Amino acid sequence: MNNTWDCIVVGGGAAGLSAGLVLGRARRRTLLVDGGQQSNRAAHGIGGLLGHDGRAPGELYEVGRQELSAYPSVELRTGEVVAGRRAGAVFELELRGGRSERTRTVLLATGVEYRPPGLPGLAELWGRSVFHCPFCHGWEVRDRPLAVLVNGKRAVHPSLLLKGWSDDVVLLTGGPADLDDDTRFRLAAAHVPIDERPIAELASSNGELEAVVFADGTRLPRGGLLVATTLHQRSQLAEQLGVGIGEPGPAAAGPIAVDALGRTTVPGIFAAGDDTIAQMSQVASAIASGSLAATSVVQSLLAEDVGLPVPEWTVPSAAGS
Repeated sequence: MNNTWDCIVVGGGAAGLSAGLVLGRARRRTLLVDGGQQSNRAAHGIGGLLGHDGRAPGELYEVGRQELSAYPSVELRTGEVVAGRRAGAVFELELRGGRSERTRTVLLATGVEYRPPGLPGLAELWGRSVFHCPFCHGWEVRDRPLAVLVNGKRAVHPSLLLKGWSDDVVLLTGGPADLDDDTRFRLAAAHVPIDERPIAELASSNGELEAVVFADGTRLPRGGLLVATTLHQRSQLAEQLGVGIGEPGPAAAGPIAVDALGRTTVPGIFAAGDDTIAQMSQVASAIASGSLAATSVVQSLLAEDVGLPVPEWTVPSAAGS
């Protein structure tokens, strides 16, 4: 019996499940390893996903797993891939617990971690009235008094963007504002005041943001807070496999470098989802990128097996290259 998988998909979020579905329908022997740590599980619902608008993330993932169970060539396994290396013509991935699996290709859909500031009261509101993406959460806080927490060069974009959902937006810098003249001019022209007071905590009522509490004890009533956070790789697997990291974007510290077909700097390794995105991440984008990367995997395997013509594997640009 052949004990080598055609593809191991690492990650069972939107990108990984989407990839697994394409691979299953292509009759490729696929192992999908899901650690169950998707970053959006805290969200009230998935905003803006056609056919699933407002659905709880956990429900979407459960539906996806059920759909994959219809394809006998796909095995879903709960677990964590802790290490990986090339083993001759294939790759060998080690799962937590010591078991190893061999595969012709790897599709990294490991996702990212959000690291918002450690303000007291923030964690229990994260993904609902405290959020990072107005396209995902803006509708739910529309027309409320809102605030943006960020300082420096990134301040102007989210502050002006949030004006699409409310006329009452305040920029909170959490201390002395590090803003250039152009930023101040744009904010003033859009009627976005700047509040530089240090923040002590976030006050809530019935699970919703009620007010921003400053260090001097004063309160700013707000019904929603956009926090400009940075995405960080959840897994070190890409680094262990020698995959190149792309240039950091305004929201991502180190996205995996991929080309237009989801191929990384290492032939045989593909990536999809938030771990490849240097800009704003959304579930719809993750699903699309997982599907694209999986079709690329299938064609790459057929190129090896029967000589299917495919675009030459070009190395995507990585940081420092």
